This record gives sequence, structure tokens and C-alpha cells, in this order.
Amino acid sequence: MAKILVVDDDQDIVDNIRIVLEKDGYVILSGNSRSEGMHLLSSEIPDLLILDVMMEQADDGIAMAQEIRRTNGDLPILMLTNISTLAGQEFSASRDIVPVSVFMDKPVSPEKLRRTIRDMLSGKETRL
Repeated sequence: MAKILVVDDDQDIVDNIRIVLEKDGYVILSGNSRSEGMHLLSSEIPDLLILDVMMEQADDGIAMAQEIRRTNGDLPILMLTNISTLAGQEFSASRDIVPVSVFMDKPVSPEKLRRTIRDMLSGKETRL
């Protein structure tokens, strides 16, 4: 089954994602910061990355996605965040600014998360 890396500083979110996706047979790796996520990416080859925006720095997830696109351009990235709610403005995937495959607001239902991941791993979701 596919290996998914989850990078989010909220351990409750990581644990909830792990519970939902491990039931579907996915192997879940996790990091709680940009640096942990980048370290895991240097030693593991995930099939998909689930990434938060705001971690130690307000734009860690965006900076991480930009770095990944420069070095590993085709890794599917699902940005799962509540930044739109916190910032009061809409964000979305953008090739130059937020180079992710899919941008989703938290909270997300387990069914929608599962469906989105299946679509991304099967190539149904566009990759930037």
C-alpha cells in the first residue's frame, strides 16, 4: 500500500489522519515541523505528502512545498490547513506561490480525505 507522510505541528491532527488512513492500509509517517518533514523526505520516499501551512513559522508549509517542487517536482502534495479561516482570506493551489496538488481546509471529513487521497494516488488530481 502507499506510504503517506503527514507534516503538521498539531499531534491530534496527525493522530486522526493516521487512524483514518491506516484503516485503509496506508503506511503513515509523520513529522511535526518543516525540518522533521524535510529530514523524513531525505530518508523515505513517500507516495504522497499531507502538509499543514502554519507550523513553527506562519509559512513553513508553503516554503516546504516550494522547496519540494524544486527538488522533487512530481510528489503529490495535499495541503490540509485552516489558514483560510485564521487569515480571513481564501488560499488555493498555485504553481508559483502554493505549489501543491490539492488545497483543502480543515476540518475535513474522513470520507472526503479518503476520496481525495485515492484520487491523488490514482492520478485523477492534477499535479502542479
